[in-house]
Amino acid sequence: MAQVRAAAAVGRWTRRFAARRAVWRLVANWVRAGWTREIEQRRLFAWLAVAFGAGILVFFLGTQGAPSLAAPLVAAALLGALTPLLVARPVGLALVLAGIAALLGFAAATFRVQQVAGPILARTTIAPLVGTIEGLDEREEGARLIVRVESFGTLADAVRPRRVRVSYRKAILLKPGDRIAATARLLPPPDAARPGGYDFARDAFFRQIGAVGSLVGTVERRPPVLPTPWTDRLAAAVDDARNALTRRITDANGGQAGAVAAALVTGKRGLINSDTNDVLRAAGIYHVVSISGLHMVLAAGVVFWLVRAGLAIVPFTALHWPIKKIAAGIAMVGVTAYCVFSGWDIAAERSLIMTLVMLGAILVDRPALSMRNLALAALIALAREPDGLLGPSFQMSFGAVAGLIACAPLIAGQGGRREGAGPVTRAVAFLIAAIVGTLATTLVAQIATAPFATYHFQTVQPFGLVGNALTLPLVSLAVMPAAVLGILAYPFALDQPVWWAMGLAVRGMLSISTWIAGFGHAVVVVPAFGAGALGLLAAGLLLLTLPASSLRWLGFIPAAIGIAFAASPDPFDIYVEREGTGAAIRDRSGHLATLGRPPAFVLEQWLKADGDARKAGAVPAFPDARCDGLGCTLTLPDGRRVALVTDKRAFPEDCARADILISRQSAPPGCAAAFVLDRAFLAAHGAAALRLTREGARIVTTRRPGEAVPWRPVAPANTDAPARAAPDIVPAAPIGRAKDATGSPGEGPGEGIGEGTGEEPQ
Repeated sequence: MAQVRAAAAVGRWTRRFAARRAVWRLVANWVRAGWTREIEQRRLFAWLAVAFGAGILVFFLGTQGAPSLAAPLVAAALLGALTPLLVARPVGLALVLAGIAALLGFAAATFRVQQVAGPILARTTIAPLVGTIEGLDEREEGARLIVRVESFGTLADAVRPRRVRVSYRKAILLKPGDRIAATARLLPPPDAARPGGYDFARDAFFRQIGAVGSLVGTVERRPPVLPTPWTDRLAAAVDDARNALTRRITDANGGQAGAVAAALVTGKRGLINSDTNDVLRAAGIYHVVSISGLHMVLAAGVVFWLVRAGLAIVPFTALHWPIKKIAAGIAMVGVTAYCVFSGWDIAAERSLIMTLVMLGAILVDRPALSMRNLALAALIALAREPDGLLGPSFQMSFGAVAGLIACAPLIAGQGGRREGAGPVTRAVAFLIAAIVGTLATTLVAQIATAPFATYHFQTVQPFGLVGNALTLPLVSLAVMPAAVLGILAYPFALDQPVWWAMGLAVRGMLSISTWIAGFGHAVVVVPAFGAGALGLLAAGLLLLTLPASSLRWLGFIPAAIGIAFAASPDPFDIYVEREGTGAAIRDRSGHLATLGRPPAFVLEQWLKADGDARKAGAVPAFPDARCDGLGCTLTLPDGRRVALVTDKRAFPEDCARADILISRQSAPPGCAAAFVLDRAFLAAHGAAALRLTREGARIVTTRRPGEAVPWRPVAPANTDAPARAAPDIVPAAPIGRAKDATGSPGEGPGEGIGEGTGEEPQ
């Protein structure tokens, strides 16, 4: 009997083993067939761009200090020497090439940091400033200036910022290229307002801005001391021309229609007020007013169509000239000029690269819209500006195009091409195909960009599909053609009627946006999720879009895991402002309430991260908090005490009683509070957030004490602060930009003036 049972067990094990072996054989055959098709379709090239980006991520997430540029280049060269030995081994060759691309991405990030590195202001300073205006953006009140600094107080060259951004609220007649002298209040570009939030200091570093602030008193023009380089004169002349055209367009239309129309042409968005921005965001079409991929494609398309149509009219040119290639070449020149005139913004530059690659493919008789061209554009853009990989502009633009290319076979239709159909039938079929195509492309783009938009902005626009479907035809058929015609008519001073007609279309766009913004829940605020969930969602998007074979279905695995993590965020219970002026604490109702006086912009960043749609003015003080001239104290629902000290005389009592102590002043060394977030701690760690559990509390901060990153002056490490605050201090991953809900980064206190408009389009 025992032998029979043993034989049966062996049989069951054998059958299970055979079944598993058959399954693994099927999986191996499926992977092998998919791999073969990827090679045949030449889709592996696209993964070189992914590997290049992975090398950039390793640089920003893993390095401390200043890595050597030679190290990744030498390592890449050594790997390159192995490639002749792997010609017959495609898997090994692919892995080696991916390693080379990753090392080159790391090298590109290293070189970029070395190229833009410059002094960063160490502390808030008020002193005389002398410099030359490189850029000027007019606002509803005053202007914002980019100034190349000649002198600032008594600061030596080694510590003086080379370029600063300042605001001036008075109406002044300044222009780019002017040399000015004024008293300036400057401060270092600030860190993120919350762990994992938008790090303005990093952004400013890569724009070579070493300080931000404002001008006070009068501004004096001074004659130049040295001859200005021709490149600076050209840049100043272009910026001055942009401002002049902005005023001309706004004069032709007036109101917010003129401000939006001007932004569409010149990229100057300072005249768009906050209400209009909110309406455009609620409708999900704020990307329309950001010079980006949509504008580049439409501008290039209009020029391409006009040139090709004009050449096709002439029989000789239509029969003997390659009019399609000629039109593509002229469109390349035209779209480059448009990018230069619109300010050569970082996002516009990326879109220009992508557009030029697509048009260049026409010149060499290649498909314009292909994954290979997209990967080439990504490689060029990342090689020029590796830091762009961390921002939503790059992520959303390339993610959207990847999704559209992958879904193009499903979206493409035959339009009105029906054999034997009459003109009315063909027209109706064409109209239906256009509507379905617009809805489909908008839906695909929104799905592809949703992970990045939600991560960076914590908002979702449920009616964005409707907003884009209703407004994009206006933009494509009326607004952008009018913009091209207006620019052509501008030198002849015949542009005013064109700008007026363009304004009518913009008014229609604003009317549609206002109607959509009036819907209930037009903007839904969702809690912030972590960089890990974003990485999984991005991996899912890459796997779903880049492969040509059925291997793409593997993308659902990381995508599903990423969605699960994003849908179950672990919120913080306390947010502490980086200067120690205030905090937001979760009350008994589960909502955040204030303690002290945190800045309004910072408070709204905390609220959005918590999935709270309230504005700063609607947030009450913490119930039952006791405040006097020395500070505030409160008791949390779990019994723990929190103290905010504003006067050092309160330290003896609060250090003895409080569990969590917050102050912008330095606590005495013997402070007995379990968690001390004072001036020394916050200077070393930046903004902090706490999760409270039964076992204790966990502090997450924006940086480590003494952390060596090039865009932040090294704060002196406070050796006793971590020990007395908590041993469990975790720096947040430095990915992401807490911008506004449109794809353009919100500014806020990082500017030193507390304003909030976008700077960089999707």
